[in-house]
Amino acid sequence: MPRFQKVFLALILCVLAVTGCSGKQQESTLKEPSTNQEAAVTPKSKTYFVFDTVVSIRVYDNKVTDHHFAEIKALLDDIENKMSRTIETSDISKVNANAGKHPVQVSDETFYVVKTAQKYSEMSKGRFNVAIGTLVSLWNINHEGAHVPPQAKIDEALKHVNYTNLVLDEAKKTLFLKETDMALDLGGIAKGYAADRVAAYLTEREMNSAIIDLSGNIFALGLKPGNQLWTIGIQDPNESRGNQIGSMKVDNQTVVTSGIYERYFIENGVQYHHILDSKTGYPVVNDLNSVSIITDHSIDADALSTTLFALGKEEGMKFVENMANTEAIFITKDKKIYATSGMREKFTLTNDAYAFAN
Repeated sequence: MPRFQKVFLALILCVLAVTGCSGKQQESTLKEPSTNQEAAVTPKSKTYFVFDTVVSIRVYDNKVTDHHFAEIKALLDDIENKMSRTIETSDISKVNANAGKHPVQVSDETFYVVKTAQKYSEMSKGRFNVAIGTLVSLWNINHEGAHVPPQAKIDEALKHVNYTNLVLDEAKKTLFLKETDMALDLGGIAKGYAADRVAAYLTEREMNSAIIDLSGNIFALGLKPGNQLWTIGIQDPNESRGNQIGSMKVDNQTVVTSGIYERYFIENGVQYHHILDSKTGYPVVNDLNSVSIITDHSIDADALSTTLFALGKEEGMKFVENMANTEAIFITKDKKIYATSGMREKFTLTNDAYAFAN
């Protein structure tokens, strides 16, 4: 039987006022707040299961109610119901079912996310690939029964992952896959969009201090009570959840990590992770264990973390270095850390087993 590591946090959230770092399903409590303002705020949180993973929302604002959390859950469910490849009634499933037949009108939200995914597909020349759905279905990683597919099926799937055969009609809000057996997959970007939407929901209601955690997609909204920065820890990819290599301080930014330790199976002693290469048909092979992105919008961070992992550290560094308000940290299998220039200023290394390589 394949061994699964169900989706763990790629990031360990360390809130300064908390005694330690909490796991994603734990309800940590504030201890001895450092300011009167912080003492006046009782954080409230809810945990949901959406997008096939655990989602945790923690709000530091006394205005938040159960009604707000219910509306957030409805918002997340709505996004999943529109964008999941595996929900038959979703926009994406309808587009995939009509591949090679005719365009399908989709919601404004779905169109926006697919358009953004297509942008990253084009920018990365397919290393991030919105049309990789056929290959993702074939490997079925993180589901019971996952195994290495026969080479003939991989070769066949590779014929149907050409993102340039996706046609977007902005005026009509339609999507069309030119060839049959093609399939869109938003697994590398939809959670990021969802994190942005939750942040916008809270901001619109003047709740400006929260941690939005979609299993590795962290949005640190605003500042902590008392006008303090949030502290976000980067998971040690070689250790169990709760161990980190270091941390950074952020405000009103998102941190997203992609790594080989998140979702995988082992067959004949070989680990096969979930980040697939649409050129070879197999999981990406390089010297990386994980890539973390810090930027302003989680939809971009989500797509970028996958893109840079697939590109590898050299090409990935070139890809991201000149992007505005965007930094990256690459962790290699030999425990070296490669970071963009701005990330070196933000990140504090605390694990002696790791060292900066640049």
